[in-house]
Amino acid sequence: MTRAILHSDINSFYASVEIMLNPALKNKAVAVCGSTENRHGIVLAKSELAKRAGVKTGMVNYEAKRVCPNLIMLPPQYEQYLKYSRLVREIYSRYTDLVEPFGMDECWLDVTGSRIFGSQGEIAKEILHTVEEELGLTVSIGVSFNKVFAKLGSDMKKPNAITTITPEDVKQKIWPLPADELIYVGRATKKKLAEYGIYTIGELANAPAALLQRRFGKNGLMLKAFANGEDSSPVMHKEYVSPVKSLGHGITCNADLETFDEVWRVILYLAQDLGHRLRVHELMANGVQLTVRDNTLFYKQHQAQLGFSTQSPLEISLLANRLFKENYNLGVKVRSLTVRAIKLVPKARPEQLTLFDDAQKRAKRDKLDDAVEGIRNRFGKWAIQPASLLKELKLKETGSSSITMPGYMC
Repeated sequence: MTRAILHSDINSFYASVEIMLNPALKNKAVAVCGSTENRHGIVLAKSELAKRAGVKTGMVNYEAKRVCPNLIMLPPQYEQYLKYSRLVREIYSRYTDLVEPFGMDECWLDVTGSRIFGSQGEIAKEILHTVEEELGLTVSIGVSFNKVFAKLGSDMKKPNAITTITPEDVKQKIWPLPADELIYVGRATKKKLAEYGIYTIGELANAPAALLQRRFGKNGLMLKAFANGEDSSPVMHKEYVSPVKSLGHGITCNADLETFDEVWRVILYLAQDLGHRLRVHELMANGVQLTVRDNTLFYKQHQAQLGFSTQSPLEISLLANRLFKENYNLGVKVRSLTVRAIKLVPKARPEQLTLFDDAQKRAKRDKLDDAVEGIRNRFGKWAIQPASLLKELKLKETGSSSITMPGYMC
């Protein structure tokens, strides 16, 4: 039986919630920005009017103000966004218990067994009207036979719209679209595909499997299957909790990073949080992934294996720093960095040591990290820090104000 999958996306979510909470903002260009008191904050979300004026997500505040002088900038209210995200999902749950979140503002719904509420199109219409009537928000919904094309459908027509994609529509409606309209084809993948003359979803669907596998590994074969409408991945139950596969921490800088020393200190700062979270989840990292976004908003991502399992912030930061130095020359200034611990395994899992491991040295480092963690738990996050982080960093957590670390150390 053909599945009935919906993908519902709340339109301009953060900005829409702000406008709904304050009707005086209606019919005005609105942007939710991090660090609005600082011109180096970035745009986190924008209203439809702001989008039409040229405001883009990720723009620095002063750039957004330049392209849209009447732009109203607001600080984020994450508690409100979480509240309305939960309320929208409660509406979805009236029709099916197969509701899988994809971020705070998007969800897949499997309504194959929900015929009591009508056809998939009728359910989509009812959801669209109910969300607007009860919450004052609008959604765009894609209706299709799999998750990939349902997601694509919700992106094709905005705001407050429903787009249906059937198996018969694929060649005529989907294949002519640019390749980056497909989920998981980002800017970097789009550029690599273009090197082989692959610009549309149809060209991706018909590209030689051997070529895609050689260039992108198993992800290349996955993208080819998606382009052909071959996606059987299930929509998970609303109570499903995905196992932790990676842990990451990212920072957008108040001022662009221009030197390797500045980059190193940001990486070291990010690794402190990762070490803490690995301990909380009782996990060990076997690899590190580094994402770098420059001041043109272009990003690159690289990863490498550690060769051992660790929770150590220093070992994570050393590998991330090596990845940066091997792959970036700072010809373009850095706007943001994200360090991610990957290839996670449970802490209790036994580990095979190599002849080159200094077990005694690593045991001492683990004890030191445990002691640091204990001090921070008792006296606060900044009670003890690497000396290189005592100097003020030009950072801000995404969506929050800039960070200045206290100038003291245990």
